Amino acid sequence: MHEKVGPTWAGPLQGIRVLDFTRVLSGPSASLALADLGAEIVKVEPPGEGDDTRLFPPFREDVSHYFLSVNRGKKSIVVDLKTEAGVALIKSFAAKCDIVIENYRPGVMDRLGLGYDALSAVNPRLIYCAITGFGLTGPLRDRPSFDIVLQAMSGALSVNGEAGRAPTKLGIPLGDLVGGINGPIGILAALHERNTTGRGRLVDVSLFDGLIGMLGYLAQLAFFTGEDPKPQGSEHPNLVPYGIFPAKDGSIVIGCLTNGFWLRICRAFGVEDWIRDPRFDTIEKRRDNRRIVNEMISGFTTQKRVQELVELFTLHEVPHAPVLGIRDALAQPQAVDREMVVETEHAVLGKIPIVNRSIKFSGSPQPVPAAPPVLGQHTDELLRDILGCTSEQIAALRASKVVA
Repeated sequence: MHEKVGPTWAGPLQGIRVLDFTRVLSGPSASLALADLGAEIVKVEPPGEGDDTRLFPPFREDVSHYFLSVNRGKKSIVVDLKTEAGVALIKSFAAKCDIVIENYRPGVMDRLGLGYDALSAVNPRLIYCAITGFGLTGPLRDRPSFDIVLQAMSGALSVNGEAGRAPTKLGIPLGDLVGGINGPIGILAALHERNTTGRGRLVDVSLFDGLIGMLGYLAQLAFFTGEDPKPQGSEHPNLVPYGIFPAKDGSIVIGCLTNGFWLRICRAFGVEDWIRDPRFDTIEKRRDNRRIVNEMISGFTTQKRVQELVELFTLHEVPHAPVLGIRDALAQPQAVDREMVVETEHAVLGKIPIVNRSIKFSGSPQPVPAAPPVLGQHTDELLRDILGCTSEQIAALRASKVVA
């Protein structure tokens, strides 16, 4: 473990160092999760443009919104991996790191001489996480993948959208972001195992597998019925009322998961006769009479403003939520109280708002995350502090264009 000097607590992964070769979204979201937990992230970027997302518009002062979104708390070093000296330099870093994460297509890192076998030979304790579209095995292992491709091939896209219309992709790029969920889970499990075995291991994270795993009850429904679940918009295949309902000035979500909640909805609207109506007294009957139930609910919600409905449903403990835009969601009192938006200092933009860590810990507070780095911002620092390079050595590496 590597000790971090300073008065603040970085997080439970303080002392863990990650060599990060990821770019775009699936990989950076995984290293971001580890950064939020306190790990030191050494983000290795190629000369010239760096991470592809540095070029994704819109920009402010030539800084991409996209890059900012998933690279907080990381350190950037620029190394030319196409040179022997660059590969040797990375192996020196690998010897002093705990984890490697990469999301290149299978075989790319091996061809560079930086695959699992090569780096584990340098550091047997190294945990190496490869995040790929379809995994390191199988007939599709070499196929390039993008979020919408993964959503389509996993079945997730087929159940998203309005009933009777063509499916639509999820608004959140879950096909990529699942790498930021399963990657850290696999890495942390291997880190725990290393405490016993003393050795690292290769972690094979497939985004395709991840989305298949997230089908949950929809997969089991297909097993049970022998039919594909269909898109139902914001509704639930078996629970009614469940979805978005119109109000005078917006929309509100209602979720009726049990018969007990149905009683509360009826009482909130003052329609006790619905409770006794034999068409609606079970979950199955409400499902079979979905159109009638939804029309009745809409008849009440359209008479009130969203805030009135929020107050009414809060009083009667009905599961609900106003449908908020991104700006309102980030500014709502719950998000403010949980400090989900904080201000940090960026090297070019000055003070900027960023989304904060989503996992909190009791006890010592973590500092505000460092801003996403500009390209190569920490090159000299990392060469000096981790590898012990002198100023002359760093200058020589720059002169030979091994680092930039």
